[in-house]
Amino acid sequence: MATRSEVIEIQVADEALAGTFLAPASKVPGVLFVHGWGGSQQRDLARARGIAGLGCVCLTFDLRGHEGSLLQQAKVSREDNLRDILAAYDRLASHPGIDQAAIAVIGTSYGGYLAAILSTLRPVRWLALRVPALYRDEQWELPKRQLDKVDLAAYRRTRVLPTENRALAACVAFRGDVLLVESEQDEIVPHATLMSYRAAFQHTHSLTHRIVDGADHALSAEHCQHAYTSILVSWITEMVVGARVGGEALGPLEGPQAFPL
Repeated sequence: MATRSEVIEIQVADEALAGTFLAPASKVPGVLFVHGWGGSQQRDLARARGIAGLGCVCLTFDLRGHEGSLLQQAKVSREDNLRDILAAYDRLASHPGIDQAAIAVIGTSYGGYLAAILSTLRPVRWLALRVPALYRDEQWELPKRQLDKVDLAAYRRTRVLPTENRALAACVAFRGDVLLVESEQDEIVPHATLMSYRAAFQHTHSLTHRIVDGADHALSAEHCQHAYTSILVSWITEMVVGARVGGEALGPLEGPQAFPL
C-alpha cells in the first residue's frame, strides 16, 4: 500500500525530537465502466463490486438510449453518448476519495470504442477494452441506429489505420497501460478489428491481449463471463493494487515506454 509521510517534531521538555508520520495514501484509484450498445450497467455491477473490494471507487451507469431512456435510442448519436461518458467521468473524478491521476476506464464493444476516444479528452491511466468496436469517422452526429450495418461489418474486417479513424488515433496517443480482450468466435467485432486496435497502441506503458476461448461477442455462455471477469480482475489487481503495494507513483507517466508482449 502506498504511503504518505509527514515530518514532525515531538516536544519533550525543552527538546524537539525529529519524527515522521507514515500513513496510507488518502486517495484511491477510480474505475469507470462503459457498457456496449444495447447493454446496461447491470452486467458491470458484479464486476464493479469485486473491483471496489480491491480498494477502488467504481462507477457504472446507463448510456442515453438504454434502460430507463430506451425510448431515446432511435435518436441517440455517438456524440450524445460520448458526452454521457464525459459527464460520468467528471462525476467519478470529483469524488473526494479519488486520486485523479489514477483513473481506469473499462469499455465493452461500442463503449470500448468511445472509451478510447475519451482518453484524448480526459486523463486515463489504465484502459481496458473488451471487443472494442470500430466505426467510420463520417456521420458522427447521425443517430447510431441509422448507421449502415452491412458497411460496418465490411469495414471491421479490413485493416484500419490510425490516420483513418479517430478511435485508433487516440490509441496511438495513449501512454498508459492497456488490456485488450477478444472473443474467439465474435460475429460482430472480428479478429481484424482487434488487430487494428493492437497495432495502434504503439506507445503504451504495457499492453496485454487476451482471447476468451469459444466466446461470442456477448459472452453468452456463463463460463465465458467468468473467464472475462477473471482476466479483468487479475489485470486490475496487477495494474492498480500492484502499483500501490509496490510503492509505484500513481501520477502521470514520464514518457512512452515499450514493453514486450
